[in-house]
Amino acid sequence: MIGDKSIAVVMPAYNAEKTLESTLREIPSDIVDHVILVDDRSSDQTVILARELGIKHIIEHQENKGYGGNQKSCYLKALDLKSDIVVMLHPDYQYDPRLIHSMCYLIANGVYEVVLGSRILGTGALKGGMPLYKYIANRFLTLFQNIMIGQKLSEYHTGYRAFSANVLRKINLEVNSDDFVFDNQMLAQIFFAGFEIAEITCPTKYFEEASSINIGRSIKYGLGVMGVSLRYFLAKRGILKSRIFREAPNL
Repeated sequence: MIGDKSIAVVMPAYNAEKTLESTLREIPSDIVDHVILVDDRSSDQTVILARELGIKHIIEHQENKGYGGNQKSCYLKALDLKSDIVVMLHPDYQYDPRLIHSMCYLIANGVYEVVLGSRILGTGALKGGMPLYKYIANRFLTLFQNIMIGQKLSEYHTGYRAFSANVLRKINLEVNSDDFVFDNQMLAQIFFAGFEIAEITCPTKYFEEASSINIGRSIKYGLGVMGVSLRYFLAKRGILKSRIFREAPNL
């Protein structure tokens, strides 16, 4: 805890056996109260290893629900445990767990209610191994989104995020996609609800075991991102109603 704020780290897992232990080892136990792993029907030994490593809260999907569907289970469990701050951390060791302190203190002290770990702030993205085509796509999509949404984030595509429970209860996560565009819909919902988002620099780590989507799915994701931004633009101006921007039922 930080003060009286309970903290949960949620890990949406899919075939994370090779990197789970390294990720878990660096999660700061001095402030984190709950570690939650949701396994999306992995074909490796992720769940067995999670139990051996002592993770208390493990949810096993009986069928693959997708990246967005996995996160929905993560957040519902964190809220069920009465967590005040929820950190989403991929168990593929691509993001540095040691930043959890900084992200959570910003929320616990009431400075921001959402904090992102940005790979683009600073100059480390390409040095850390981000493929050039992904870097270019990231910059193009982020520019497009900042124009359409009216914000100034360095990137919308990081998988390292911390939220207050208030934010998670306010936005309607259940109507979002179960695919990768879930992440983007979530940020659009947060801005639409009037929250501000902080960013801190996160070192970039790309290696063989780190999760990544192929070019085909990347294109699908990019088109989905542009669609989300367009719907946001139109919804803000009262031109088009979108169910993702409706307030969530009470959780």
